[in-house]
Amino acid sequence: MNVFQNYINGEWLASKSGKTFPNINPANTDETVGLFQSSNADDVDQACSAAAAARLAWADLPATKRGEYLFKAAELLEDRLQQLGEEMTREEGKTLPEAIGEVKRAINIFRYFAGEGSRQFTYQVPSERENVLCYTIRKPLGTVALITPWNFPSAIPAWKIAPALIAGNTVVIKPASLAPLSSYRLIEALHEAGIPPGVINYVTGSGGLVGDALTSNPEIKAVSFTGSTSVGSALYKKVSERRIRVQLEMGGKNPTVVLSDADLDYAADILINGAFFSTGQKCTACSRAIIERSIYEPLVERLVEKTRKLKVGNGLEPGVQIGPAVDEEQLKTDLEYIDIAGKEGAQLLCGGKRLTGDNYDKGYFIEPAIFTGVTSEMRVAQEEVFGPVLALMVAEDFDEAMRIANDVRFGLSASIVSKDLTRVHEFIKRIEAGLITVNLPTAGVEYQLPFGGTKESSFGMREQGPEALDFYSESRTVYLKYTQ
Repeated sequence: MNVFQNYINGEWLASKSGKTFPNINPANTDETVGLFQSSNADDVDQACSAAAAARLAWADLPATKRGEYLFKAAELLEDRLQQLGEEMTREEGKTLPEAIGEVKRAINIFRYFAGEGSRQFTYQVPSERENVLCYTIRKPLGTVALITPWNFPSAIPAWKIAPALIAGNTVVIKPASLAPLSSYRLIEALHEAGIPPGVINYVTGSGGLVGDALTSNPEIKAVSFTGSTSVGSALYKKVSERRIRVQLEMGGKNPTVVLSDADLDYAADILINGAFFSTGQKCTACSRAIIERSIYEPLVERLVEKTRKLKVGNGLEPGVQIGPAVDEEQLKTDLEYIDIAGKEGAQLLCGGKRLTGDNYDKGYFIEPAIFTGVTSEMRVAQEEVFGPVLALMVAEDFDEAMRIANDVRFGLSASIVSKDLTRVHEFIKRIEAGLITVNLPTAGVEYQLPFGGTKESSFGMREQGPEALDFYSESRTVYLKYTQ
């Protein structure tokens, strides 16, 4: 059995608790991917102290030099691409092509932000006074805490770690306990790239114990969190009293609006991609399809036909398109929402059952579910399921579609399928979402652009793209008179 340790001050260390927890393959619960440290507050304090001790030297290192460690780590990760993809599939459940694609994305994120080390972070403006030079500089915040989820166990840690480091901060990261190996590999690559001790620290364990100790530590100057809305809201209340910087990426209830001029087969493919790939376990997944009445029936017919052909199974097997739910609790949540939708009056068109028999009995497999007859007051139309459950809703016209689309407390991503440029631009103007796609799925963002939502989906500054550096640094303004 592989036992994976914490990484603190440049060393691989066992937890002071002496305890570990298993990382279980959700497609085959007989397989334990590895054992990870059940860390305690003492481990967190040690990591935060190491990060604090390293911060001044790291901040003084030129940003281009900091970037070299990211470039080198990216090379090491690329050499292990196949291995890392397979490990991600085994610990999280997503299909191997999706996992390999995610590792590639993490590599690209490291390279992108490594390049930011040699780009201009600041600006100069003319002064209204003679012989005065006015410009800004960026300063790192200090030591930052990163708390990451299980659904993108490589990409999300990468898009937090890389800008934090290139901005000159030291880092303590706590990954989700359901999928800690993928982020472990990122830390391992940075270690092998020679990053100085204390700059990056990795501590595993429960959110309640490790997460609370981390966010309470006085050395922490900022917290970046991705996870559920309930946990994110509680975290905000806890750290806001300290007035430290907070970044929260949370839930979504993302709509795809399909107008009457859409190509029906293309629209069905977009809905399937957004709703069911990655087993619907994306904060950007499409969970509501809002369809104009004139095309509702023919589109639903195509959608159901295509959904029934999807192959569910172990993501390591060729041809599998949908993997398992990440664990028993998530599977239970999926099934509970399917039951609730039926009791509230929605009609199940296909799927919605736990798969059993053959190779299914040892995993958390569920059929992708499609409901019709869904109205805005139903829970399946308002609450994030985080599973392969798609609610179909009818709109009489574009204006009603917009009303339905915005009638939720979330505002992460939204999509429209249409050839009508007027309606498309109206959608872009009126939709309450931070990520807007046209003739594309709601999911599928790129690392070189800002990521984040509106309403209860996000709080704080944007992630990814050049704006990511804004969260991890603060601007200082300089007025310099160069003659007396």
